Amino acid sequence: MWVLPGCAPKGYSDQLVVIETKFGDIKLKLYPDKAPATAEAFLQNIDSGYFRNCSFYRILRRDNQVTGSPHSYLIQGGVWEANPDIKEKFPLIPHEPTSQTGVLHKRGIISMARNDPGTASSEFFICVEDEPGFDFGGANNHDGQGYAAFGKVVEGMATVDRIFHQPEHQQRFMPSVTILNIRRVKHESE
Repeated sequence: MWVLPGCAPKGYSDQLVVIETKFGDIKLKLYPDKAPATAEAFLQNIDSGYFRNCSFYRILRRDNQVTGSPHSYLIQGGVWEANPDIKEKFPLIPHEPTSQTGVLHKRGIISMARNDPGTASSEFFICVEDEPGFDFGGANNHDGQGYAAFGKVVEGMATVDRIFHQPEHQQRFMPSVTILNIRRVKHESE
């Protein structure tokens, strides 16, 4: 089980990270106090170096989803497209539903992608609009458990929107949007 160690590497925040893309940076504030297992797993994935040269590869918006189903608006990224075999190196994260964390899927929230509860590992998404169907009891999951939200965009939603408007085909960016790196943010006093 993931255990939050209580401190980041010396000189770094344990809450702020930056996703670097050619369209600009996206600064996130993580919630290790509300979603400790998910936030810590994401930070360990950053520290592993596996997020260098990964990508945003999936997009959901009104014109690329099945009519009659709940529509979602998000960009999804991680290591899956760049190196699908590497996903086996990531341990599975215990599911932290929104009923437990209180972090709801609003515009700018980052959350872990998953199949069944407890299967999230390296893939994540950012909500482009409010997504109550992703919360515990929401209509977007067959099991009603929702997704594990663990942080929010604090700077760079214009970059998220710019990525969201890139060309796509059948829910895949064409081409995918390279994530140059995801890194922890140094304390401002450093």
